[in-house]
Amino acid sequence: MRNVLAALPGHTRRHARRLWLQYGILWSGAVITGLVAVLYARLIDFGFELFRDMQGDYRLFPLVLTPAMGAFCVWATRRYFPGSEGSGIPQVIAALGEQGEHTSRLAAALLTVRIVAGKIGLSFLAILSGFTIGREGPTVQVGAALMYNMRRFYPRPSAILEKRLILAGAAAGLAAAFNTPLAGIVFAIEELSRSFEQRASGVVITAIVFAGVVALGLTGNYTYFGTIAAEAGGVREVIVAVILCGLLMGGAGGSFCWLLLNPSKWIPAPVLSLRVSRPILFGALCGLAVAVVGVAAGGATYGSGYAEAKGLLSGQQDLSGMYPLAKMAAMVGSYLPGIPGGIFAPSLSIGAGFGNLLHMLFGEISLPVLIALAMVGYLAAVTQSPITSFVIVMEMINGHALVIPLMATALMASRVSRFFVPPLYEALSERYAHGGAPPATAAPAVEPAAPAARSEAAPIQEPAAPDEAPVEKTGLRDVVTAEPTPEPAPAEPLPATVEAIEPVEPVEPVTAPAAMTEPLPALKPRQRRKRVAAAQAGGAAAVESTPAEAPPAVAKPKPERVKKVKRVYRQADLFGDK
Repeated sequence: MRNVLAALPGHTRRHARRLWLQYGILWSGAVITGLVAVLYARLIDFGFELFRDMQGDYRLFPLVLTPAMGAFCVWATRRYFPGSEGSGIPQVIAALGEQGEHTSRLAAALLTVRIVAGKIGLSFLAILSGFTIGREGPTVQVGAALMYNMRRFYPRPSAILEKRLILAGAAAGLAAAFNTPLAGIVFAIEELSRSFEQRASGVVITAIVFAGVVALGLTGNYTYFGTIAAEAGGVREVIVAVILCGLLMGGAGGSFCWLLLNPSKWIPAPVLSLRVSRPILFGALCGLAVAVVGVAAGGATYGSGYAEAKGLLSGQQDLSGMYPLAKMAAMVGSYLPGIPGGIFAPSLSIGAGFGNLLHMLFGEISLPVLIALAMVGYLAAVTQSPITSFVIVMEMINGHALVIPLMATALMASRVSRFFVPPLYEALSERYAHGGAPPATAAPAVEPAAPAARSEAAPIQEPAAPDEAPVEKTGLRDVVTAEPTPEPAPAEPLPATVEAIEPVEPVEPVTAPAAMTEPLPALKPRQRRKRVAAAQAGGAAAVESTPAEAPPAVAKPKPERVKKVKRVYRQADLFGDK
């Protein structure tokens, strides 16, 4: 290949190199992202099929497999793949949000090839053991990491270029995972909007197009949960469904996020201390809880919930009314120990379960309508990204009869969820943005003793620099003394001290300007006030220019403002880092 390029004329080689830098690297990265996303999806599906086969033959086998695999995944994540825990979207947000001298520090740590390998391998083991996780969030981090590492092919990559690559990779990963190109663009704008700019739109769309072409070529044109044939009924029926799904899904999704972000408020103290001191054992206990819930639910809560949601939509599966609550419990148990895995697909499955539950209570409303509205409502409540949630579900619907109800439900659920907690992904990204440190637990600093009361004319002592005479701050001017350790004279007034140390030449007394002594001409009241104010200002400036005659000015301390501190949810609140 090098010989072929060397045989080309110089201008042809330069033109080819320019095309490679402008288009070739970006297109190659997008193709690789689409290929890895498709292979990763097939790997996750293969792992869950293996688990289903084992669980079908041995119903209680997850009680042993899930805790053991949970402990191993926590150990491997902390030991070899730190930064791959959880969904992966918070890591991408933190890498895109860093500014200043620390630019690319987080990206270089959280978007590596090792993280890609750990994310794929550990999430495969987690789904193989029945944990309730999805593959969409990890695909976002994997796509961002693959595109970010394409910077190595640029001769002089800049911080702006790196962020555009990360943004394009994250959007392409989500688009390839759901086969929803429009959702990938909206996700990049809404969820990652802190770093989105107009000039990056072409890069994002190009990456989504090439990743989508690869995904379509390997998997065909499909919809993630199948096609929802939902037709809007009467106006009253739709309004009631929107209100029910918006309020209920907003409360349920907000409660789920509150459980993830505030474990110290509901986990018992012994378990909480065990979570911090022995995280591997805590991972095993969470795995046992997930297995117990799965056995009690007849195996319906294992995995991402893709099969259950698709069965509800097609009418081929009948789930109990307790399914969404059991699925939420299994999802919390899967996410708390820090096992790599996403929450998009489980959230859609829980939303479908709530739609089925609402249909049991309100049978006059169409089941597909309730499922569609509940899915978009719960996903919007968990992510607090209503536009992304609406677009993802909208692209699964045959027709546009429910476009307006979907928008209204997503917006209402997102606003209700915000009463419970801030946006989940943004809150989790704060840990990475603050250097990965858990909340400060050091002893509080000892406050200095209150200084003794002193008169307004007393000098204020400050420590002197080495090999220099100490300096007294008199409020009038700085005076250099000859004593190594000066002490303020308690009885002598400040002007006498100044004259004894350094004689000051006499200064002519300052008189008021002539404008103040001579009678003012007949002027209008407004002009007279302006002249008096100007004359007074000139006199004050003249007095300040003769510090020897001015009294010592003592600055009054300004009252400190009490600034309201915004709570930062750090990773230690979620995964128990020390």
